[in-house]
Amino acid sequence: MFNRYNRLQGWSNSPLTESGRADARHAGSLLSGIDFAAAYCSDTTRAIETARTILDINESAGHRRPALVDDMHFREQCYGYYEGQDMDMAWLAAGGPHGAPTYAALVERYGIGATRDFLKEADPFHDAESDGEYWERIAGGYRLIADNADLKDGDNVLQISHGNTLLSLMQRFAPDGYDLTVRPLNGSVTQFDFDPTADFGEAMRVVSYNRH
Repeated sequence: MFNRYNRLQGWSNSPLTESGRADARHAGSLLSGIDFAAAYCSDTTRAIETARTILDINESAGHRRPALVDDMHFREQCYGYYEGQDMDMAWLAAGGPHGAPTYAALVERYGIGATRDFLKEADPFHDAESDGEYWERIAGGYRLIADNADLKDGDNVLQISHGNTLLSLMQRFAPDGYDLTVRPLNGSVTQFDFDPTADFGEAMRVVSYNRH
């Protein structure tokens, strides 16, 4: 819902619109032929509804339905004081003091990690996640997957992500070879190979990105 109003939605619990539900159904159709051994999403209602929609479609196609694990480690980044505020105003507050008044200018000049650090700096409560805090939490989510003793090599795992987190993963693990100047489409599918035995910084390999 906040997308419609150009507002930041990280940890805030903005519900899906009908367009968002259609995106979830579209993703479900793209994934209808895959057996999933496990499923994970953030504990926000928009992620849970998306995951359940995809699993409903998958189950209707004849696949076994895995239990869905929702956990805060898979949330979008926390924008702190700027949660729910107009995106352009928030990024002006973060990047303006550094000569980069828009999100695009921030990323181009300083990189995506700096957008988090500068927003935390601008947050009067400093509740927004820094880049280090963000990645520590995200890595914790993938440790949950790695610690799932029921998973075997080659198993497929459904993981519902958020737009900025998916873009951040791509920029960390595949900075070259993909157009990362725009956010991935809602309802798109990206595939990673995940090595649960490796350190997180070396654990992900991109197979495909932003398939829609």
